[in-house]
Amino acid sequence: MHPILKLLVQRIALGLLLLLAVSAVIFLGVEALPGDTAQAILGQSATPQALENLREKLGLNDPPLTRYFLWLGGVLTGDLGTALTNGVDIAQAIGQRLGNTLFLAGCAAVIAVPLAILLGLVAARYAGRWPDKLISGITLTTISLPEFVAAYFVIFLFTQAIPIFQPVAMVFPGMTFWAKLNAVALPVIVLVLVVLAHMMRMTRAAILNVMQSAYIETAELKGLSPMTIIWRHAFPNAIAPVVSVVMLNLAYLVVGVVVVEVVFGYNALGQYLVDHVTKRDLPVVQAVGLIFAAVYIFLNMLADIIGILANPRLRHPK
Repeated sequence: MHPILKLLVQRIALGLLLLLAVSAVIFLGVEALPGDTAQAILGQSATPQALENLREKLGLNDPPLTRYFLWLGGVLTGDLGTALTNGVDIAQAIGQRLGNTLFLAGCAAVIAVPLAILLGLVAARYAGRWPDKLISGITLTTISLPEFVAAYFVIFLFTQAIPIFQPVAMVFPGMTFWAKLNAVALPVIVLVLVVLAHMMRMTRAAILNVMQSAYIETAELKGLSPMTIIWRHAFPNAIAPVVSVVMLNLAYLVVGVVVVEVVFGYNALGQYLVDHVTKRDLPVVQAVGLIFAAVYIFLNMLADIIGILANPRLRHPK
């Protein structure tokens, strides 16, 4: 078997095994939460007989291992169960909100990824000089702020000091694309500020590492401009670590938006999770947790695959 194909098969197999292990951790972690699900649904005034009947109906009297495999079997067939609080099909409810989460993450990624790479190239070009210090200082300041602090700062700046946006990101079916963009402008700004620094610093570090190579010195002796050398020679050979960190931040944009969605009242997956955690709706918590884990594992696996494919030593083994 070709070395690159063997590595790809190994990465995919490890990703699937990791997802299976994470599903078990999520199920057991949610099951270990204190409190009685039946009591939370029926309230404090419920009779013992009513509680027992509900536990039997929900399968809460079955052994945990049996309930896990039943839940896993349903997940594999696309059945995520029914919400305990309102009886709504979880898969349908998640489908409506997952699109909003992906839209928010996609808008942030479209801005953050090119901007981070561009700033990384500029910082590497002027390493140690004032443009590098200015870019590094600003980005490190933004990444040091907790998400909710950055969110409230952005809300104050763009709704009070410069009132051009609404503080609540309300989206609903039937909105035009531009109306949605206007609605999510503030949470997108916050997410860009949060993920920009990490990608920029990695791009800068990867390019500076490649700039020590002999072929870069050869390009300099040919009289090429510094920016041409970075763009045509250094950046293509530094693409693997840059892609890896970009994928990790894309995973964060999908999985780590819970705080931002709650602050801005954005009707998406993170807000849906928080609402049902407070109601102790365990099937919803398990389903959303598994989806977040699957997205994170998939993007990490994709970063590994791209890194393997971008390695010329693996593509052209001796």
